[in-house]
Amino acid sequence: MRSVTDLLTIRNDDACTVVTLDDGKVNALSLAMFEAIDAALDAAVERRLPVVLTGRDGVFSAGFDLEVLRAGDADARAMVGAGFELSYRLLSFPVPVVIACTGHALAMGVFLVLSGDYRVGAYGDYRIGANEVAIGIPMPDFGIEICRQRLTPAAFNRAVINAEMFDPEAAVAAGFLDRAVGGREVMDVAEGMAAQLGAFDVRVHTKTKLRARAGALGAIRAAIDAGPAAWGLRG
Repeated sequence: MRSVTDLLTIRNDDACTVVTLDDGKVNALSLAMFEAIDAALDAAVERRLPVVLTGRDGVFSAGFDLEVLRAGDADARAMVGAGFELSYRLLSFPVPVVIACTGHALAMGVFLVLSGDYRVGAYGDYRIGANEVAIGIPMPDFGIEICRQRLTPAAFNRAVINAEMFDPEAAVAAGFLDRAVGGREVMDVAEGMAAQLGAFDVRVHTKTKLRARAGALGAIRAAIDAGPAAWGLRG
């Protein structure tokens, strides 16, 4: 069964729920996009099957809607808060989450990639990384903690402090991705991994990832709860 909105498509297969972000452009993460993703995740929880979160050809997501973000008003605060909460939700989600990174993943887009249980990307001339410093935004504590929990120590410094961009192959070595494959293989690999994870006892899988991520989740929650001023936005 397939459900389509202006921002994403939901496909319910026997082994998983596939959520495909597609705003026709760069999959800007607006408040409306976050609300659509959350609704799709709500439906996926009811099915008790793994989720595959993916993007359109050539781009997973370029991050927050910059026009809204730069305004720094109530809409910006709501959008940023929703993005941070979504990453936290994915990291602690009660079913396995597989990310199929179909191309570019920047800023909040890459934070979502880093929130999956398994992350496969497409080979190609794509940029993957956290570019906040490069565009004049001090990295918030949330972004630091999201990166810290998956990246290698050396890559963590290059990514967070130097805003270095990585191609898919380098992104695997850095820890942004678990695997990179040809573009036509991405969804097959992602759905295959979802089926593999779905064969586990979901309660055991969830309990284990919550234990393994307890420290990271605590630090991320504290960064979220610190509020807009700590995120670099007016309160």
